[in-house]
Amino acid sequence: MSTVASVQQQKAAAWFGELRDRICAAFEAIEGEYKFGQLSEKPPGRFQRKAWERPSESGEDYGGGETSILRGRVFEKAGVNISTVYGNFGPEFAKQIPGAAEDPRFWASGISVVVHPQNPHVPAVHMNTRHIVTTKGWFGGGADLTPVFPNDGDAEDFHAALEHACDAHDPGYYPRFRKWCDEYFFLPHRNEPRGAGGIFFDYLDTGDWESDFAFTRDVGLAFLDIYPQIVRRRMGQPWTEAEREHQLVRRGRYAEFNLLYDRGTQFGLKTGGNVDAILMSLPPAVRWP
Repeated sequence: MSTVASVQQQKAAAWFGELRDRICAAFEAIEGEYKFGQLSEKPPGRFQRKAWERPSESGEDYGGGETSILRGRVFEKAGVNISTVYGNFGPEFAKQIPGAAEDPRFWASGISVVVHPQNPHVPAVHMNTRHIVTTKGWFGGGADLTPVFPNDGDAEDFHAALEHACDAHDPGYYPRFRKWCDEYFFLPHRNEPRGAGGIFFDYLDTGDWESDFAFTRDVGLAFLDIYPQIVRRRMGQPWTEAEREHQLVRRGRYAEFNLLYDRGTQFGLKTGGNVDAILMSLPPAVRWP
């Protein structure tokens, strides 16, 4: 493969940047709308962006990315990161990646979103989509909801939005990707799911790049549509100190999954990514009983 990005790769990277801008704008709008309790006396949160580079030991440019972090009155911590990196997989890791055993060179671009709200009744959320190219090329990603206090209505609306995005491309996608999500976001050592689920897909390569790219875009747009709706309906709900304590304990489960099992975390660390960007998903405050 060539390390020079193709037109398709450039299109994918440009989309991830555009989606980042739209999500950040949506979250900042919510911060500006908040008018409940003492937290409303704080100024609305705004994203702080920081670029990073991924140089090699020889000083060559191997891409980079940009973190966008908001610490506000609705979102205790919201991260919306984008990156485009390329280079060579190490020998052992190359064996685990499709198409890399033959040629260790790779190119990868994507967006990652993780939100940890202030209010325990507003569910945490994760969404990421990515495009990876070795001697093969594919899309992956998904979105999942992690409520502290499960709410059937929120979960149903979140799943319905993702199902609609899936059904526009293939009626088999949603049941397949929902099952994959339930299996993936599971903590074996706790014998429990991480949250209310969503969809998860990887190695998506139907042979029609434009179709796969369109589906990947629609996953991001479905998230952009439904999650702000859920936040707005829950952010004014009062909470107690006991509920906050429970929120911190449940966040511990989130941290355990991302540090022990998450493939994106492992991919970033094993390809020399920015550590702060990779660990952006960790909660700002957490407690173990």
